[in-house]
Amino acid sequence: MRIWTSHCSSTIFEINIIKKSSHDASLAAKNQKALARLPEVLLALTLVILLWSNIGPKDRLTWFLEVSPVLIAVPLLTYTWKSFPLTPLLYSLIFLHAVIVMIGGHYTYSEVPAGFWFQEQFDLQRNHYDRLGHIAQGFAPAILAREILLRKTCLQTGKMLFFIVISICLAFSAFYELLEWWAALLYGGKAQAFLATQGDIWDTHWDMLFALIGAVSSLILFSKLHDRQLRKVLSVES
Repeated sequence: MRIWTSHCSSTIFEINIIKKSSHDASLAAKNQKALARLPEVLLALTLVILLWSNIGPKDRLTWFLEVSPVLIAVPLLTYTWKSFPLTPLLYSLIFLHAVIVMIGGHYTYSEVPAGFWFQEQFDLQRNHYDRLGHIAQGFAPAILAREILLRKTCLQTGKMLFFIVISICLAFSAFYELLEWWAALLYGGKAQAFLATQGDIWDTHWDMLFALIGAVSSLILFSKLHDRQLRKVLSVES
């Protein structure tokens, strides 16, 4: 009797393990399918928000200058989606950065309503929405640079990779400040909203500092997750 009971318990336990394994496999397959469709979903959302951003912007020239990175990135990422698929993390960060840019382009960075609310709540002297934009300017590019370096060079994870990624992000931030300067020289007073300095003589320095903070924060928060997703992407490619 005890042997039969023990055998039944063992059989039930094995059946439960098989059911759990089957459920886990099914769940993993669903998650994988959802991740595979992520670029399509993010592309659709980006186009919808881009359309909204383009309807009655505060200033048409400023809108074009602000959202031009999105206008470049969308066709580029769409073209490379099959031949060089990025990690879900990177696609998501690029999307969030694009949303920040498109909102800023619609209202101009110095007049985004959320920035005014933040200004009133904390009794600040200016609209700080552009600071969020520059944090994102380091946050997303850090993972982008990390992914390209790990996939296309012999660099490995570690201190040297961290240093190079941070350097790339700072270089990109500095180059963007040069683009703003060139826009000011080309368009004069019409580019004032694009510069969004709001009378702050240290605005350029703050912009690069926040990009640095964004890049460092991104690497600290997401490097391990990024490594796991990279292994999955590389395993599919191989």
